[in-house]
Amino acid sequence: MRVRPWVRMNDAAFTVLVVEDDDTTRTFLADNLTADGYELIVAARVRDGLRMLERQYPDIAIVDVGLPDGSGLDLVRAVREADGTATRLDPSTPLLLLSGRADELDRVRGLEKGADDFLCKPFSYPELRARIGALLRRAERRRGATRVRIGELVVDPAARDVRLRGERVVLSQKEFALLRLLASDPGRVFTKLELLRSVWGHESLGTTRTLDSHACRLRTKLGGGFVVNVWGVGYRLVDLPLEMVL
Repeated sequence: MRVRPWVRMNDAAFTVLVVEDDDTTRTFLADNLTADGYELIVAARVRDGLRMLERQYPDIAIVDVGLPDGSGLDLVRAVREADGTATRLDPSTPLLLLSGRADELDRVRGLEKGADDFLCKPFSYPELRARIGALLRRAERRRGATRVRIGELVVDPAARDVRLRGERVVLSQKEFALLRLLASDPGRVFTKLELLRSVWGHESLGTTRTLDSHACRLRTKLGGGFVVNVWGVGYRLVDLPLEMVL
């Protein structure tokens, strides 16, 4: 499939989640977005849309306000209230609402709940495409500002993505939360209490077995000595080979 220039940033096609219960609208969006080179995920309910946001991490979501099991506003609220650590929802995901109601109150309510944009039905596809492109460019600029590189390791908190020498590293929820915290200040030693408090919500040191086991698995997945155990203190993230750190 030929990918058109307006959907390519950093030489990668973007994934769009469409949460829409109307078959005609969903098919219309699917046909046009796919033809324009976007990778597509579809859902017809709030419940399914949230599950796909947690599991597949689309670059943007287009959400209808009126859905069979609730309002698209419920999905927006759930995403924006996520902390990005205790849940797999990415609170920075761009969200575009669709609605058959065009009055000002509905538009304002959608934006106040956290939607990035609001488009009334019926709409033209070129306008939708332009709005999607604008939201993706904005998100890409934010993402570039928060992406952290440690040697050959790249941590992208906004996308919940970890790459080592260009290859994606699959991490559990807590492994990613631990790495994200360490990557927030590479080289700094985070005490075990700091890590337990921030990642697990523990207010006292207690047993550190959970922390140590997660750090061990993270170190195994990353290799190269990125995650270093500072004995008796905590952990830090470095870009030196392990034998140079010990």
